[in-house]
Amino acid sequence: MNKDLFLQKATIDWKKIDENSYLHDILAISKIKSLSFNSPVTFFVGENGSGKSTMLEAIAIAAGFNPEGGTKNYFFSTYDSHSELCDAIHLTRGLRREKWGYFFRAESFYNVATKEEEYSRLGGVPRCYHEKSHGESFFALAEDNFRPNGLYFLDEPEAALSPQRQLAYLRKIYLCAQRGAQFVVVSHSPILLGLPGAEILVFDDNKPHRCSYEQTDSYAVTSLFINHRERLLRDLLDE
Repeated sequence: MNKDLFLQKATIDWKKIDENSYLHDILAISKIKSLSFNSPVTFFVGENGSGKSTMLEAIAIAAGFNPEGGTKNYFFSTYDSHSELCDAIHLTRGLRREKWGYFFRAESFYNVATKEEEYSRLGGVPRCYHEKSHGESFFALAEDNFRPNGLYFLDEPEAALSPQRQLAYLRKIYLCAQRGAQFVVVSHSPILLGLPGAEILVFDDNKPHRCSYEQTDSYAVTSLFINHRERLLRDLLDE
């Protein structure tokens, strides 16, 4: 265990979750008693519906962030869709305390950008994310908020980024982590997942488990497509 990390472990108290909750039906989550964090950057990977975003959301809320995203100073709700898992999670903290943080969710970024404009009218520097393209606004948010000694939860941050911007985004995460920040990221990006030294946890039918970069589906499928595109498409599209 890395004692320098802000977040050491997330433990689930299943007694606090209703026995009829759908959380019991998410196989990867239902088998979790605790998750330990050992690297400044941890990726959650897995197929759609495997529970990785649900877990990230619950940890972020337990850490004090707004369910729809933003800093710990954001207090708003467009639609309450988060699960009860956040109320059953206990976080084990390290010796250090973060000096900044952000919870980024690709799916609710529009709502956060709108709220950012409202907050800026009360004081502060307007970020004007709505005036930028989708990808530019994603990248600008990272530039505005990624700082040393911060704690960051990112849910599919690559969603609007070009491959080139994903490389630049990877560099921002890497440099920030080198300066004392911690990241927990849900991603399907074979580019972001290649970040050196990152810990990768796979969410599947078993308890979340560690794997190498080359063992991820994102790497395997992308590599197969690039190296054997014609054969793959022929098999895929053959009626």
